[in-house]
Amino acid sequence: MQVAAGMTSQQTKDVRSRGQAGAVSMVKGNPLSGVVRAPGDKSISHRALILGALASGETQITGLLEADDVLRTASATRAIGATVEKDGTGEHAVWRASGGDWLPPSRPLYFGNSGTGVRLALGAVAGAGIHATFDGDVSLRGRPMGRVLEPLRMMGIEATAQDGRLPVELHAGHGLKSVSVKLATPSAQVKSAILLAALGAEGKTRVHEPVLCRDHTERMLSAFGVSLTIIPDDCGGRFIEIEGRQKLHACNISVPGDPSSAAFLAAAALIVPHSDVTVKGVLVNPLRAGFYETLKEMGADISFENEREANGERLADIRAKHSVLHGVEVPPARAASMIDEYPILAIVAAYAQGETMMKGLEELRVKESDRIACVEAGLAANGADVRSGPDWLCVKGSNGLSGGARVKTSHDHRIAMSFLVAGLSSENPVEIDDASMIATSFPEFFDLMRQLGCSVSGE
Repeated sequence: MQVAAGMTSQQTKDVRSRGQAGAVSMVKGNPLSGVVRAPGDKSISHRALILGALASGETQITGLLEADDVLRTASATRAIGATVEKDGTGEHAVWRASGGDWLPPSRPLYFGNSGTGVRLALGAVAGAGIHATFDGDVSLRGRPMGRVLEPLRMMGIEATAQDGRLPVELHAGHGLKSVSVKLATPSAQVKSAILLAALGAEGKTRVHEPVLCRDHTERMLSAFGVSLTIIPDDCGGRFIEIEGRQKLHACNISVPGDPSSAAFLAAAALIVPHSDVTVKGVLVNPLRAGFYETLKEMGADISFENEREANGERLADIRAKHSVLHGVEVPPARAASMIDEYPILAIVAAYAQGETMMKGLEELRVKESDRIACVEAGLAANGADVRSGPDWLCVKGSNGLSGGARVKTSHDHRIAMSFLVAGLSSENPVEIDDASMIATSFPEFFDLMRQLGCSVSGE
């Protein structure tokens, strides 16, 4: 494992010790019950660290997700001149980020498996006007960066990359120009990179977002004192305008629970008979709630309780009970609001009656793995009726999964967690080949599942 620039020896030890190498399964057993708290939202955690590192003054962050991906971002911001420190532990931990003059790092910024971290940092570094090299693990090196580099080059950035992949060497200056960009695919990462780079540009940058995707960057920029203009278009999309050379001012951020992580806990409750699980403090931003909307259409007994607002984001406690489910067709327009949840939705679909058709999934081909191929292979091996195409996946549910097969996770945390959940109601155990990468996004996964009553085999 390569060590990130700016990571202390103790943090390196912590990163290496998380997760479980080797084959693992979660064993079918008693109903799941209890109340747990979701880990901090990964998308918001990345943004809080980066904007805190750009702002004047000290930003205090509570609820930060202390997963490997986010710790890579913390290390990268330290390496380019910000002060990022942690006080306390557990629920009482407070992360403090103080901005300063960003300087070229002494060695490449290493982001491990974090696509969000590296793409947002590319934009922030471009806007700050410094030179840096970006790198990641084998999986991240295979993911496309050209979609971010193209608009940055339009703004005057020089970037060297082979076939639009990492490693990327970014040569930035202080002469960035504003641009008008239409997003070719719905991508909050690309949009955010442009907006962060625009902070260092002259004039007004305009981003046209034809299909709405998660808007955490816009919300958080406003919290840090940046002025943006949002203008609806005539087709359900919108334009985002931002003037360059604006200053960010520190603020306190409370990170809500991650709806993508909570999805595994809710899904487990739905497919295990007599289960009743509540996940507290989950982000229910409408642009992130497509999975839960789909579950309700499938007949799930799932509800948002104690809804409230914090830092401009909607939160709720999500309660899920075992349900008799039926297949549905998930519209392509919903993909942007649930792109990370399709693997676990496919598992739920295997336990539903009838056919669940998921369309508009081309983005899943270029995630940490080819998630369409991984889900199809894993489900087929464990007895599901499943088929796919270039941008679609169809699961025909009946009586659940027979299980009994080992699933290759392809070093993808969401594939790993999805098939662990799949085995909670299968006739025979569903085993995954490796669970170590789960720490990239959800280091508390096994602990929380045990709290709800799960048994883990293979530890």
